Amino acid sequence: QVQLVESGGGLVQAGGSLRLSCVASGSIFRVNAMGWYRQAPGKQRELVAISFGGGTTNWSDSVKGRFTISSDNAKNMVNLQMNSLKPEDTAVYYCHAIVQSTQVGLGRGYWGQGTQVTVSS
Repeated sequence: QVQLVESGGGLVQAGGSLRLSCVASGSIFRVNAMGWYRQAPGKQRELVAISFGGGTTNWSDSVKGRFTISSDNAKNMVNLQMNSLKPEDTAVYYCHAIVQSTQVGLGRGYWGQGTQVTVSS
């Protein structure tokens, strides 16, 4: 099994910054992808950003230029630096990882428990 533990959410005023972190632990042979999704009240969960082992990162257009994602592969960690936050960024942010527990196969997806980010106007 694999566990994802997030930290760093909170309340911030519009224009402010927050940094989210997520660490994966457990039965890990290789982390193939790691990133962030978010879910606002009454809306579907959506991609924020996710980085793949080959170096590709997929982004939501709504956060491009304001958010930065960084990974520490040795620590199985991913960080999301969120700048110029807007009220519409308010959501529960979930860490997501695709992890291989053995040398065989493509891995499976795991989710963190979520961390609340609230941006006041």
